[in-house]
Amino acid sequence: MSFMDKLKGMLKGHEGTAGKGIDKGGDYVDQRTGNTYQSQVDTAQDKLRNEFGTRQDRGNPPRT
Repeated sequence: MSFMDKLKGMLKGHEGTAGKGIDKGGDYVDQRTGNTYQSQVDTAQDKLRNEFGTRQDRGNPPRT
């Protein structure tokens, strides 16, 4: 069993919480880097959401 499989198992049923964590992590990196790497961070967030099944509609970003 790979590390990603273990993570997916732990997050099963908690997709909303995982999505919030992905958003908060990306926002933190953007803040610390002054949005220098914003497009790369957004790409990483999208890939994580796809991997863990926490897809977000890009037209309706979450309110913080």
